[in-house]
Amino acid sequence: MGFFKKLRQFFQTAWRWQRGRQQSGYDKMLLMQSMWPLPFDLYLLRFPTGSEIKPHRDPVESGRHFRLNIVLIPAEVGGEFNCATPIFASSRIKFFRSDLCEHSVSKVEVGTRYVLSIGWLLPDKPLSAGADPIVN
Repeated sequence: MGFFKKLRQFFQTAWRWQRGRQQSGYDKMLLMQSMWPLPFDLYLLRFPTGSEIKPHRDPVESGRHFRLNIVLIPAEVGGEFNCATPIFASSRIKFFRSDLCEHSVSKVEVGTRYVLSIGWLLPDKPLSAGADPIVN
């Protein structure tokens, strides 16, 4: 896809609420993205009451897909992030490999959950002996 076509597509979708990819009731707003020098995207995610994301991975054609989710406003009940092997997780910060680690969000029972989600791709690199495949 050419530069101007990508730019036009960005302006057609940026800063507008759209339905999330998982057909699960959450909404996303693209705030920023770049393909160079480091491919990344920045989204604001909104999880209204009743929304959830079923367990899944985010496959990529090549590279390593990292995602940092920052919970801006948690749901009153539900809306918990689940990932068996995060790189780092606290009540508000979730850092994980979305291409390797199955992840999900439990059903929001009460309230609306807002998350700032930053994702980026790093190129593949060979693993050295004893290296951690999650981080490397």
